[in-house]
Amino acid sequence: MRRRWRWAVVAAAVAALVGVPVVVQALPSATSRVSATTLLARIRASSDVPYSSYAQSTGGLALPAATGPFNLTDLFGGTSRLRVWQRDPQHWRVDTIDATGEHDLHRAQQGTVSWNYESTTAQAAPADAAPVRLPRSDDLVPANLARRLLADTRGSQLTRLADARIAGHDAAGLRVRVDDPRSTITRIDVWALPGDGLPVRVAVYGKDRAAFLSTTTYDLTLGAPSAATVGWRPAVGVRVERDPFPDVVSVVDRFGRSTPPASIAGLPRRAERGLGAVGVYGRGVEVLVAIPLPGRLADNVVSQLSATPGAVNDADGIAVAAGPIDVQLAQPSNERGSRWLLVGTLQAAALRTAVLSLPPVGGFGFGR
Repeated sequence: MRRRWRWAVVAAAVAALVGVPVVVQALPSATSRVSATTLLARIRASSDVPYSSYAQSTGGLALPAATGPFNLTDLFGGTSRLRVWQRDPQHWRVDTIDATGEHDLHRAQQGTVSWNYESTTAQAAPADAAPVRLPRSDDLVPANLARRLLADTRGSQLTRLADARIAGHDAAGLRVRVDDPRSTITRIDVWALPGDGLPVRVAVYGKDRAAFLSTTTYDLTLGAPSAATVGWRPAVGVRVERDPFPDVVSVVDRFGRSTPPASIAGLPRRAERGLGAVGVYGRGVEVLVAIPLPGRLADNVVSQLSATPGAVNDADGIAVAAGPIDVQLAQPSNERGSRWLLVGTLQAAALRTAVLSLPPVGGFGFGR
């Protein structure tokens, strides 16, 4: 069993990663004239920019070993090689290439289709069917990650960085400081095309001054790819399964009967996409997710966390601190063994306090 539990927070797209890829290009000493606030505004408005690219995302944070519903393969544990085609926010394709093969994710007006070349089955889901889900390959695309992390950035947190030559384009640098002392993240560095704001590199740093998530564009062509390139048609013999709930977290959110509190650790609950049983708190990189687990699934997580070096098992539950991602599993809420799982970018002490504010886990619209 691999000694990593690749678990990440979705609604804020913060993941457990480490390391920066090989230096892209040397940073020139000049800095373009675009201001930090103007560059931030252009980055936020860049979702309509059409392009094709090749990118790499590097990560590797040792977390508890996992199999089954919380295993995200190598998405957050090594180097993900991504081919990206975007016509517009509703029509795009991301291919992930790793040692075991290729996995493709297509998005069209009607929804998403996920499949790999080694499988005869593809999974289709309606557009935006699941308000809460596990991370996917498209979350690591530099443009997507940067817009998500910078969505709630304030002007007082911004400074300009020297420009860089990335993927054959001049890119303007932007640094965002994270001032909350409870946060495990200290800063985010983003480089984007100064004209249209398309992000081409993102690096997220923890308190040890090392980047624990880095995703960089190495080849970039501006302009809309063809509809045929972005679209997907099933090959002969491929069966398409249709499911509005792509993973276990989306199922728990939909069918769980728990009511997370309005705030945890001073962070308000996010409600922009509907409220389910999973609570998502905070903004930008300061994020906390509260997931009610049915007994059978909670038992599996107990085994994984308990076997992790450095795990703390006490009256508050089981805690694991792994760099910028902290995990806290509460004690059972009822005789069925249901428990709350907290995952976030707040330090362990904040999670230990937060777990005490959670109500008992409610029931579920499916078995134990």
